[in-house]
Amino acid sequence: MKNKVLFVVTIIVVFLLGLLASSIINRKSEAKYKYVPNVLIGENEPRNAEWGKNYPREYQSYLQTADTSVTTYQGGSSMRDMLEEDPRLVVLWAGYGFSKDYSQGRGHYYAIDDIHNTLRTGGPEDKEDGPMPATCWTCKGPDVPRLMEEKGVAEFYSGTWAENVSEVVNPIGCADCHDPNNMKLRITRPALVEAFQAMGKDITQATHQEMRSLVCAQCHVEYYFDKNKPGSEGTQYLTFPWENGFTSEAMEKYYDDIEFSDWTHSISKAPMLKAQHPDYETYLTGVHADRGVSCADCHMPYKSEGGQKFTDHHLQSPLNNVANSCQVCHREESDKLIENVYDRQRKATENRIKLEDLLVKAHIEAGKAWELGATDAQMKDILMSIRHAQWRWDYTAASHGASFHSPVEVGRVLGSGLAEAQDARVKLVRLLANLGYTDPVPMPDISSKEKAQKFIGLDMEKLINEKEKFKTNALPKWLEEAKAREAKMDSKKVVSNNN
Repeated sequence: MKNKVLFVVTIIVVFLLGLLASSIINRKSEAKYKYVPNVLIGENEPRNAEWGKNYPREYQSYLQTADTSVTTYQGGSSMRDMLEEDPRLVVLWAGYGFSKDYSQGRGHYYAIDDIHNTLRTGGPEDKEDGPMPATCWTCKGPDVPRLMEEKGVAEFYSGTWAENVSEVVNPIGCADCHDPNNMKLRITRPALVEAFQAMGKDITQATHQEMRSLVCAQCHVEYYFDKNKPGSEGTQYLTFPWENGFTSEAMEKYYDDIEFSDWTHSISKAPMLKAQHPDYETYLTGVHADRGVSCADCHMPYKSEGGQKFTDHHLQSPLNNVANSCQVCHREESDKLIENVYDRQRKATENRIKLEDLLVKAHIEAGKAWELGATDAQMKDILMSIRHAQWRWDYTAASHGASFHSPVEVGRVLGSGLAEAQDARVKLVRLLANLGYTDPVPMPDISSKEKAQKFIGLDMEKLINEKEKFKTNALPKWLEEAKAREAKMDSKKVVSNNN
C-alpha cells in the first residue's frame, strides 16, 4: 500500500515538475524573442506606431494615455478650465496669454491637439501678441529633434510657431526618450544638456535610475526664452535658469540679475515672471528624490503581462494606479494613501488661495497708485515685491504635483510669498496716503472667468473667432501637408523574426 501511495505521489510530483519546466522554457523562449525587431527604426523616427511594431506591450500601454476620464484633486487626465475654477488667475496674468486660456492639459497623447486648440497660440498672424515662436513646440513631440537636426538648434528656435504646424504632428512618445538602436534612455532636448554644462556637470555620467527622471526633466521644468544668448542674439533660445541652483529663490535671483521678465503686468506695471512647470525642481527637494525614487517609478511603474516585466507607458497620476506605484513601498490601504495625498494638497491650497487674494489686491492697488500719479522711483520696490510674491505663488501652483512631491518646500515658498505680498501692500497703503488717497481701493467683481476677463479688457469673442478661423482654414491644410510628408517616408526594412 505504501509503495502505491509513493508511486502516485511520485507521478504527481513528476507531472508538476514537467509543467514547471515547460512554463520556464516557454517564458525563456518568450523573453528571448520579446524584442526581436519586426522593423528597423530610423534615428529620427517620430511615429509612435512604428516603434510599437517592435515594442507592442509598451505601445499598447502608451495608447491608454488617451483616457481622459480620471480626475484627481489637483489633476488627473480630464481637461479642466483652471480660469473658470479660479478666476483670480485672470487678474494675476493680466497682459499675458494665460489670462486668455489656461486649461489643464490632457496628457502626452493630446500634446499636439491641445496646443492647436489653446487661445494662447492664437492664429498664424496674431496681431496682439505677435507670432508665437517655434520654441513653443520644443516639448510637444518627437518631430522636434528631427527638425533640430535638419535645421540646427538655434535655427529651429528662430522660426515661428505657425510655420511648424505641418512639421510637428506626432505627440510626445518613444523617440523623445529612447535611442532606437538600443532603447537606452537618452536626452533629445539640448536645453537640459546645456543647463547641466552651465552648472559644471556632465549629464552623460547620469545613472540609469537618474535618467528615469532626467528624461522627464527635459520638459517638466522651469525655463525661459533667452533672446541674448551669445551667438544666437535675437533668437527665442530655450534656457533653464539653474546656474544658481534649483530653488525658487536661486532662480528668482538668476532672473533678477539679468533683469529678465516674461511680461509687464497690464494693471500694476510690475515686471512679471511666469513659472512654467517646475516639476523636476520641486521633486528634487522632496523625500522621494532623497530616497532615490525616480519619476518613472511612480508615474510609469513596472508591470507584468504574460510573464513579462516591462515599464508601463501609460503615463498618469499614481493615484489611478496605487497598487503598482504607491503600494510597492507603502503598505497602507489605497483609500488611506490617496487621502494622505489630498490632505497635503488641500493644506497647500489654503495658503495658495490666501496669497492669490493678496496679489490680486496688490495689482489693483498698484494700478490705483499709477492712476494718482505715482512715479517710477516710488513704485520700484513695490513692484519688485509683487514680482517676487507672484513668482513664489506661481512656482508652487504651476507644478500641480508640487504640494505632494515636496509639501514642506511648498509650504516654505508660499510662506515667503505671503510675506512679500504683505510687504507690497503695506508700502502701497503708505504711498496711496501720500498721494492723498486714504480710502480702501475698490475691488472689482471677478467671481467668474468672464467677469475677470472683461475687467482686464479682453475681447474674448474676438479671440475665440480668430482661433476658429485658424482651425477651419489654415490648420486642415497644414495637417494634410504633414500626412503627405509622412506618406513619403522610407518604408522600414522588415528583418527576420525567429519567433
